[in-house]
Amino acid sequence: MLEFRAVSPADPEAHATLTEYFDLRAAEFPGGTYTPTFPIPAAFEPPAGVFLLAGPAGAAIGCGGIRRLEDADAGIRYEVKHLFLRPETRGKGWGRAILEELELRARQWGAAELVLDTHHTLEAAGGLYARSGFHQIDRYNENPNATRWYRKRLD
Repeated sequence: MLEFRAVSPADPEAHATLTEYFDLRAAEFPGGTYTPTFPIPAAFEPPAGVFLLAGPAGAAIGCGGIRRLEDADAGIRYEVKHLFLRPETRGKGWGRAILEELELRARQWGAAELVLDTHHTLEAAGGLYARSGFHQIDRYNENPNATRWYRKRLD
């Protein structure tokens, strides 16, 4: 069973995991225009949000977070951010496990929907989101790294 630890994105292990994620994205990003943005820790403090490291202390294999956005017509809305697994750990269902844990926490805080953005070159991520009940929607933010936006209703 995968262990989850709620930490600040500013925690040294979280920061190192995010740095690894951003470095991988920058190396793969079309045109070399990836713009990393480290999360603001206050946005990931319950109940405004949570940031999770997956794996035992000192040996995180991935991360992910949710942060509350302005409420939508459907009600309380959280956004999934920085869902990442180290390449050597992929294909074991752990990305889905992180996403499910984030959804569970959003539901506990009364969320009516989850949204997220991604880039079309992240085909495995897009497949995970579709299999997890997310549907493509119109752009809802100005993330320069995103080309696709998704939503999942939680009611």
